[in-house]
Amino acid sequence: MHLKRYTDFSLRVLIYLGLHRGRLVTIAEIADAFDISRNHLMKIAQRLTAAGFVRGVPGKNGGLALARNPETINLGQVIRQMEGNFDIVECFNADENGCRILPICNLKTLLGDALDRFLETLDQYSVQDLLQHKGALTRLTSKPQA
Repeated sequence: MHLKRYTDFSLRVLIYLGLHRGRLVTIAEIADAFDISRNHLMKIAQRLTAAGFVRGVPGKNGGLALARNPETINLGQVIRQMEGNFDIVECFNADENGCRILPICNLKTLLGDALDRFLETLDQYSVQDLLQHKGALTRLTSKPQA
């Protein structure tokens, strides 16, 4: 199983916003902290905002903040929302499935069960769980002073 970079970057945005609660954070700041494209982060921020995980404030002094407390932002929900679909193998997508053995194959069932367990595990955690090493995370995402 491999999550999209988009989902990975989305989790990093939530971590960064969780580290900097109490103030608005710019896309540029997050881009610098993780060395990620600003354009890519703009799309991610829009989707996180539409999903209700992030609050965006437009304008010159605007930025992003978590829309809710970190302990109420469930990682399973975030990953489901950002990942879109989980077509692990061809047979998960009815529109593109051309597998000849589908009628007798157990692979879809077994992988479906594994996917369910994966998401159930993530449902037990929140963004707060990703902030356990707040001091070290803040240091690692800060620009070195010149």
